[in-house]
Amino acid sequence: MPMNSKTLARADLYSAVCDNVGLSRRESAELVEAVLEEVSATLEEGESVKISSFGSFRVRSKNARMGRNPKTGEAAPIHARRVLTFKASHILKNRINASLGGG
Repeated sequence: MPMNSKTLARADLYSAVCDNVGLSRRESAELVEAVLEEVSATLEEGESVKISSFGSFRVRSKNARMGRNPKTGEAAPIHARRVLTFKASHILKNRINASLGGG
């Protein structure tokens, strides 16, 4: 898949499940939505999600700090927040690099 290809959307996932698993389009959509809801709910609770051969999603807490508005240079507070991080597995990284011929 070339680097400038389109973004994978939910509808593409529905179609892939439908084509590869043999479920109806409606059943495929329900399955994809159930998986995405489970992943989202787990992350909302602050727990990590690890998908073997794909990667790990993790929620991190960031402390409040002072930052700068890049446009004006004025100091601005950045509030404490939680952020989502993703770390690709070595298998996924190898697949991505192999597709570039760098193997």
